[in-house]
Amino acid sequence: MVKKTKTKVYDTETATVVKKVTSGAYGDPAGYETTLYQTKEGDYFLYTFGGEASPYAKETITAYGKAKAEAWLKNN
Repeated sequence: MVKKTKTKVYDTETATVVKKVTSGAYGDPAGYETTLYQTKEGDYFLYTFGGEASPYAKETITAYGKAKAEAWLKNN
């Protein structure tokens, strides 16, 4: 997935996975995955996607600053 802003491009194909967390089994309507990525430029983003009954029913990329990424890693 790719998300573009005015100044940045977040691409799950070219960024490095820092950590991936999954909940539930494949096909579970309440299951989901969250993956923290880091770009070559050092930017972080969180990719989320899941089943229709999950908190992440829509595929999304959210930009994260370094402090927020570190907090996410600590809690996951």
